[in-house]
Amino acid sequence: MKKIFIEPVRFYQKFISPAFPPSCRYQPTCSNYMIQAIEKHGAKGVLMGIARILRCHPWAEGGDDPVPDVFSLKRNYAEDKEKG
Repeated sequence: MKKIFIEPVRFYQKFISPAFPPSCRYQPTCSNYMIQAIEKHGAKGVLMGIARILRCHPWAEGGDDPVPDVFSLKRNYAEDKEKG
């Protein structure tokens, strides 16, 4: 079932993304985040990926934003919480 959601992202990565300059402000990239979210959370991972894409814009702080272990549509600040 997850493959149904991941294959369109792989298609984007292989055929569409190379036509544009890299612009993702986060690590992992938005498309890799979407794949990781789907692998970890199933179909709900698509919602997480869409939320990430909406957060990725020229005024975003960017940086490290791994897929959280618990489903959430917010940025994962776990690393920041551990530091502070």
